[in-house]
Amino acid sequence: MPAEKFTNRAQQAGAESLAAVRAKNKAAWLDLFADDAVIQDPVGVSPLDPSGLGHRGKEAIGRFWDVAIAPGQLDTRIRESYPTGDECANVATFVNRMPNGLEIATDLVVVYRVDARGKIVSLKAYWEYAKIAAQLGQLLGGMQSA
Repeated sequence: MPAEKFTNRAQQAGAESLAAVRAKNKAAWLDLFADDAVIQDPVGVSPLDPSGLGHRGKEAIGRFWDVAIAPGQLDTRIRESYPTGDECANVATFVNRMPNGLEIATDLVVVYRVDARGKIVSLKAYWEYAKIAAQLGQLLGGMQSA
């Protein structure tokens, strides 16, 4: 649990989510979600979500962890946070350090929505998959020519 406590439940759930990701604690991360929660990261169709409908339910969310979160070490910097009602929008930069040494930086907006218990029912991350794929291509190309 992060040291900072927020009065907005969605903002607190977002902070706890990022702390669990940083700690590589899949069980703690999954526990933050309602049973029927949906993750859209990124929002829309992408290789991470070919249907564009998101990852619904803890089993699907666990598979998302295995594919998108587990392989790297994620550092996050929340630049701005806008809580309102049962939601919170965070403007952030995430840097994912992969096992092969590559670092991929992503500027994004993440919106968390929670239920009455404070469980995350929706996580929507707005970022450009194509931009990150291009960045990855440049990094891989630079490693091959070195």
